[in-house]
Amino acid sequence: MIIKMNTEKKQNIYKILMLVILTAFITFMVTSLILYKTGMISGSINEKYVMVTGENSTLGIDLSRIRQIIDKYYMGEINEQDLREGAIKGYVEGLGDEYTEYFTAQELEDFYADALGSLDGVGIYMTQNLETEEIIVVSTIKESPAEAAGILSGDIITKVDGEECTGQELETVSNKVRGESGTQVELEINRNGEILNFALTRTHVKVNHVEGKVIEENIGYIQVASFDEETGEEFEAKYQELKAQNIQSLIVDIRNNTGGIVDEALEIIDLFIPKDKTMLITVDKDNNEEEYKSERDVVIDMPVVLLVNEYSASASEILAGALKDYEEATLVGTKTYGKGVIQELLQLTDGSGIKITTNEYYTPNHNKINKVGIEPNETVELPEEVEGILTEEQDTQLQRAIELLQ
Repeated sequence: MIIKMNTEKKQNIYKILMLVILTAFITFMVTSLILYKTGMISGSINEKYVMVTGENSTLGIDLSRIRQIIDKYYMGEINEQDLREGAIKGYVEGLGDEYTEYFTAQELEDFYADALGSLDGVGIYMTQNLETEEIIVVSTIKESPAEAAGILSGDIITKVDGEECTGQELETVSNKVRGESGTQVELEINRNGEILNFALTRTHVKVNHVEGKVIEENIGYIQVASFDEETGEEFEAKYQELKAQNIQSLIVDIRNNTGGIVDEALEIIDLFIPKDKTMLITVDKDNNEEEYKSERDVVIDMPVVLLVNEYSASASEILAGALKDYEEATLVGTKTYGKGVIQELLQLTDGSGIKITTNEYYTPNHNKINKVGIEPNETVELPEEVEGILTEEQDTQLQRAIELLQ
């Protein structure tokens, strides 16, 4: 049987059909958009996602709600201590301040050991490029496993025990590199595009904060590796030792010194400038200023060159800023890092702690340091073509300092 339709009926049916198709298409697109935004569309057909709905779905998102979901759906084991510490770490990290961080009791213990200059590890000072999030070797401690293996300043640590480092917190990577004396750690290093692997045995590392010697007959040289406990006292003792050898001028090397305890830097500044002079200005969250004054008469009264570079940070910049403002030293090298904020370390009742940014600091002339750095009086770059450990003859910054003092 053949059914025939007139032209008008054909047009009406066509319009109805198109409307149905259009409605279905719109419904599909809206549904897809909702599913996409709620995370229900996956790149894998083997994954299954369930939308949790119900009257509680309109509640505000907080930790108690997340815990309810974990208790209801999570199939693995739950470690209450790990959950608690992870929650606190995430909460503190939410401030967005790269210098404020929460320490577990063990991490705080390690931090104190580091400040005292005694720890178990491989002997690496490291920093993090905040733009690329790469972990960079600043320097190695003398007579450490890292130095013996040939790890160099500028090396990028890409993996620790096979785990990627880029994007992880600096403290997290540092804790992975440290460990019990006698145990082994494997580091993957990127050195100018070449991938190198090192298997290092951790040992008890003693940090020598201050080292010194006489060079060029009458020039004293003091290197300050970090501003940890007793650094100021050790610096003065080393200076007196060199003075007894009839030095006439002094080079102070704070290159690759990423900072430490502010009071130790102030002790060293106090040796160079007259009594009752401003050494440091700090400003708190309420814009209240505090000045730190020198307490002693001048101890070091001779020509001084201060060596600085892009890894001279924090307490190093406090020292550099004061000596430059008072013209007590000529700064040679490259612009400093630009960390002009101070943290306080607060220990909690359970042995954990929080290192929290409390003040911004300025030089005696009220020059800003944070995110700015300190320009040297003479900019001198190190040679790029040198491979391995830099010798004194290849050290263009040191050689320029010697020229100025001669």
